[in-house]
Formats: sequence, structure tokens, C-alpha cells
Amino acid sequence: MTKLAANLTMLFNEVDFLDRFGEAAHAGFKGVEFLFPYAFEAGRIAEQLDKHRLQLVLHNLPAGNWEAGERGIACDPARTGEFQDGVDKAINYAKALGVKQLNCLVGIKPASVTEDSAYGAVVDNLRFAARALSAHDIGLLIEPINHFDIPGFYLTGTEQALNIIAETGSMNIKVQYDIYHMQRMEGELAATIKQHLAKIGHIQLADNPGRFEPGTGEINYRYLLPMLDQIGYTGWVGLEYKPKDGTAKGLTWIAEHGL
Repeated sequence: MTKLAANLTMLFNEVDFLDRFGEAAHAGFKGVEFLFPYAFEAGRIAEQLDKHRLQLVLHNLPAGNWEAGERGIACDPARTGEFQDGVDKAINYAKALGVKQLNCLVGIKPASVTEDSAYGAVVDNLRFAARALSAHDIGLLIEPINHFDIPGFYLTGTEQALNIIAETGSMNIKVQYDIYHMQRMEGELAATIKQHLAKIGHIQLADNPGRFEPGTGEINYRYLLPMLDQIGYTGWVGLEYKPKDGTAKGLTWIAEHGL
């Protein structure tokens, strides 16, 4: 049975962040995810998770100055020290919150950084992060993102992600496969997921166009979601979409899809 996790960065944003945990539980979710916990003390988030009996499925490593448009720093060799400090910070939060997977947004390649230097920085930083996380039984994810939504993002495809993982030589890195992003970049969703299932550690969804809920666009979720069960995917599916007409209406697709 598909396990759906509410992405609290995108859903229930009609209320303050710490109130979204209760809203997610009231809507029937058992798992949640979000971009970052770092604006809050870990204890305050842990309190909400415990109170509402929720599992925190994942969050991201620190990704630079998000408000200024940064989307990760792993591809910038000048910021290796900052990246490593962020890994330590993320581990402390993950241990406090019971998180078993952390996602690394590799970032937008600075214009001053060559392709070879960016590649080397990504590989070295991921090796460091994977090794550090492994010591605490935490897995590392990397997420390809479409270059329409985030122009210049360094990691944009499944094969590219798999090649980088292979280059690191680490067994503690998998792909966070976002169906929306990969529909925009590659298509061939079902075939790709089936082929690389062993290397996919987490799945997220939204429909296209618009990044709204399933049923609003071109992606056939009535086929894809049952397929995940059929091929033996046992992880969570994060609902990382913008509700088209508010969160309440934006969740009605779940029952309509028999979930």
C-alpha cells in the first residue's frame, strides 16, 4: 500500500509551520516531510511529531541562503567547509527527529566555476556526507530538478545522478526521484522507476503543468501509484505539490485514486 507523506513546506501553508503537523495528522497522514528544520529548535519539532504520532520521513541538508535564491552549495568548491558544517548540523537534527534519510540539493553552478570543478566538488562533498551520515545509520539522497523551475541547477537527470553516485563509490547514496521534475526533463517515468528501483530511496510527486495535485495535469497517477506497489517499492511518496485551490480540496484526489 502506497505510503503518502505530506510535504509541510507545500501543504497546509494556510497555518503557521508548527501547526501544520496537527493538520497533517487530522487529514490522516502518518508521515511528513519538509525542506528545512533549521529555523526551529529540534525539540519543538520533535514535540509536534510525538504529539501527533507522525514520522518525519526526510528533510534537506542546509542549502545556503534560500531566501536569496541559493538552492544548495555542494557544487561550489569554494564552500566545502560550509557544506561540511551543514552536514554536521543536519545530522544533529536528524538524530533528534528520528530521520533516516537526508536529501542534498546540489545547487546552481556559479558562473565562475568550471564544469570539472563543479563535478569534483559534488563528488567530494557527497562522499563526505555519505560517510558522515552512514556513521549514524542515516541515508543520503540526491535529487535531480528540472531546469525550467530552477535555471542552472547542476543536477537535472536520473542518469546524471546515478553516474555521480557511482563516481563517489558510496553505497549510502540513492536518488530522490521527483516525478514532476523528471516528467519535465525526461518522461519515461514508469520505465525509469522500474529500471532503477534499487537506487531510488524516496519518491515525490506533483502533476504537470503547474505542479498542482494529481489529476490536474498530464501525468497518469492512476497507473503510476499502483505500479509502485506492484514493483515492490516500499518507501514513502512525498506530496510535494501546490494545492490548486487550497489544501483541503487539494487532498481530495487521494480518495479518488483509491488510496
